[in-house]
Amino acid sequence: MASVRIVHRHGRSDDSEETVIASDVDVARSTFEQGRGLMFRRSIPDDYALVFPFEAADTQWLHMLFVPFAIDALWLVDDEVTEKRRLAPFVGIGRARADTVIELPAGAADSVTVGDEIRIAE
Repeated sequence: MASVRIVHRHGRSDDSEETVIASDVDVARSTFEQGRGLMFRRSIPDDYALVFPFEAADTQWLHMLFVPFAIDALWLVDDEVTEKRRLAPFVGIGRARADTVIELPAGAADSVTVGDEIRIAE
């Protein structure tokens, strides 16, 4: 089975350095997996990411109901970060236009800025 990683590149130029920001990656493909997200977990590893792929770019909502730890959330359109937010435990809510959403441990996306490239690499 191939290993999946989340790779960050500052900006979108080909000569930018790439950094792996997550190497323990789950992909939420089903409606059930996407609805459950990180709910009911006590924690996630430092190198973890949960990826939500969608058919097309549209407004995508995230909530922190039953999630007892903060996360960094990235909304992407065509691998470009369009929104980045730190969501608070239990009460955090976020929304933005995206075709992919990535949830990471709080602090994992500190170096990521809007306009950067994020790829899911195998």
